[in-house]
Amino acid sequence: MEHTSAAWFTEAATAAARQGPGDLLRVVLVVMVVGCVLTAWFLLRGYKRR
Repeated sequence: MEHTSAAWFTEAATAAARQGPGDLLRVVLVVMVVGCVLTAWFLLRGYKRR
């Protein structure tokens, strides 16, 4: 049974639509991690200057 890439993308899009709030959770987690990294960089940058 051979699958084409178009069929694979169609199946992936259909499965993603059934997952529910997963996309929102991913966005929230990514924004939180990026915010923590930027905050740590900003704070540690201030300690380096004397």
